[in-house]
Amino acid sequence: MVAIVSALGESELVRINVLDEVHERHARRLLGTCVPRHRIAFHHVPTDDAWCRDHGAIFVVNARRKLMALNFGFNAWGGKYLPCDRDAAVAASMAAALGVPQFVPDMVLEGGSVDANGAGALLATEQCLLNPNRNPDLKRADIEVRLKHSLGVRQVIWLEGGIDGDDTDGHVDAVARFVAADRVVAAVEADSGDANHRPLRANRARLADARLSAGQRLEVVELPMPEPLHWRGRRLPASYVNFHAANDVVLVPRFGCRQDGPAADILGQCFPARRIVPIDCRHIVIGLGAVHCLTQQVPALRYTPATAA
Repeated sequence: MVAIVSALGESELVRINVLDEVHERHARRLLGTCVPRHRIAFHHVPTDDAWCRDHGAIFVVNARRKLMALNFGFNAWGGKYLPCDRDAAVAASMAAALGVPQFVPDMVLEGGSVDANGAGALLATEQCLLNPNRNPDLKRADIEVRLKHSLGVRQVIWLEGGIDGDDTDGHVDAVARFVAADRVVAAVEADSGDANHRPLRANRARLADARLSAGQRLEVVELPMPEPLHWRGRRLPASYVNFHAANDVVLVPRFGCRQDGPAADILGQCFPARRIVPIDCRHIVIGLGAVHCLTQQVPALRYTPATAA
């Protein structure tokens, strides 16, 4: 986490949610002098877990070019880790900290379950968004209407599902992400005996068949999966797709295996104007997430560029 904040703090303000003053002092000791003090802002926002991407606000720019925070419902990934009352209140606290209005969509949604291209298209998986443990009273069409209304998108590109070991029921930020308006990176598993081979191949096929609203195909860039990682007999959801693209850098997960280098090179080609910073995520992924899960970007419109961590 110190490496993440250090890399981000080189070019942008990093807002860090901590439990209380004691937690803040602990974080400051860990950070030491690796980040200029004016590049860090601490907020005392009690949480149940660290995954800001999922329980935090999703920031958008509305039709009047004003920054707004979306406060979706949060139920701990389908009721898996209860109680989650503190996490469910984080989005409102983030909006208040930035002094921006919030909109509360009538829907449960985690930030890592969707990925937008900024030009009207959204990626999501059926395994997660259509799971009855999130919005049992909503059908696919209802969910699409809410996504379009709240996130300002015109189309939803549905993938099948996520990777083995993922307790989020298939978050898209482990399998496919936009790197440009018409380009996506997609995780692929070459080993046909691996549990991820078939579902990732199915997702890859859907992306190949997809058309954007103007009719053009997506350019699909394949990103290899790392070697399987396990902890106490459980498969961990390690994926290079869980990167975070910041202002000047791209934080790319590293898992201590031979695919680390090629994956970083591929993402470097996708983001030629940004510096690639590998982040060792072998300890973080034990908590079943990585860099993207820990962060949530804030658009710079009328505000200092910021990333919450």
